[in-house]
Order: sequence, then structure tokens, then C-alpha cells
Amino acid sequence: MTHSLPFLPFPAAAARHPLAGAFRAALAASLAVFAFAASAQVNTASGLESLEAFVKNTKSGRAVFIQVVTSPARDGQTARTKTSSGSFEFLRPNRFKFVYKKPFEQSIVSDGQTLWLHDVDLNQVTARKLTQVLSGTPAAVIAAAADIKALQADFTLVPQPAKNGLEWVQATPRTKDGQVQNITVGFRNTVKGSELAVLEILDSFGQRSVMTFSQFEVNPALGAGGFQFTPPAGADVIRQ
Repeated sequence: MTHSLPFLPFPAAAARHPLAGAFRAALAASLAVFAFAASAQVNTASGLESLEAFVKNTKSGRAVFIQVVTSPARDGQTARTKTSSGSFEFLRPNRFKFVYKKPFEQSIVSDGQTLWLHDVDLNQVTARKLTQVLSGTPAAVIAAAADIKALQADFTLVPQPAKNGLEWVQATPRTKDGQVQNITVGFRNTVKGSELAVLEILDSFGQRSVMTFSQFEVNPALGAGGFQFTPPAGADVIRQ
């Protein structure tokens, strides 16, 4: 018996995902509209500054998340939504971990060299070189980039107007051969720095994913060893 995977925030081997093949996930984000030129100029600086501060000063992070995926309405039917939840950690550069707890257990781990997907129910592990799958993905924006220049090499960054108490910036991959259209990130500015709050994604199929982060910890003491992954005994390991 198989189930649909939670919507992944970056390409991965999603055997149970209805829209993605091996190490491919459809991602992107909605584009906000500037209401007034003056307010747009103010928010332009603030959005980019928040992103730059986050990449520069937040070298590690930890949070919990809720992810809501909305599929577009088809043939007169109403749009369908799926909700998943879990935890997220990262250590720059290129180490990150998404652990989904509900509705199905799976882990997505980057040890800096390899991206691992572990499906607990299927007892299946898929592995692929990180360099083959990271470029142009949300993980590259929020967890992997070493500095803002690295982001600008891979993405066109466009600030968005502030809303819901957050500062926003849109990242559009410069390469057009992927399934990612746009990624919009919302930051909350606090005394501890620029905190990751929301990640909005819209894919080429019209599917939208919104990840809302809470309990965000800025620069917790995380070691590289915490991002190592060893396939469980008896698991079916697929290397691509």
C-alpha cells in the first residue's frame, strides 16, 4: 500500500509524490504587486536587507514547520489541500535536514555532499549527489548559500512589499529548465536578527506550497555530525 508524500521543499526522490519523479519536486512562490511607488522603495531595501542579514549572520538554525500544499482546481472541482508537519535544521553551507512527522514519516538530509531521502513506511532510501539537485531550489535560498553573492549568481532577487508583519523577497531561478518558477521568503526582524518565518512556493503545475516556521532558533550549536545519514539496516537503497 502506498501513500502520497508530503510536498517536498526541494528536489528529492519522491516515489509516493503524485507530481514528482526521482529527485524532482515542483516549487515556486506567488508574486506580490506594488501598490505605491514610495512604499515599494522602502520595502525594497528592507526585504533585501533581511535576506542578506539572514544569510550573513544566521550560520545555523532550527525550527518546526507546518506545510500546506494546495493543488489547483480541475474540471470544476474545488482545490485540494494537504497538510504536513515536522522539524527543520541547517548548518551553512550545504547541510540541512527536514524531518516530516505527519502524516507520514520521512527524512530529507544533506550531509554537504549527498542528499538522502528516507521513507520510513517503505523502508526505502534514495541518495543523489547534492550538486545535481540543489541549484535553484528553496533549500538553496534558506539553508545552503554561503553568502548573498552566491544567491545572486543563481537567483534573480526582487524585494516585495511588507505584509503580515514580515519583510519579503522573491527569488527566481536564473536557469529555466527546472520546475521551480519562484520562491518567496518572509522574514521576521527581531532583536536576535532576521528570522525565517514563511516560505511560499508555486510550481509549474500550479501547485502552491506554504511552509510556516515557528520556534525558530538563531545560531544554535549544531555540529556537522548531526547531518550525517546512515541507511537503516534492511532498507532498500537507491543511488542515482
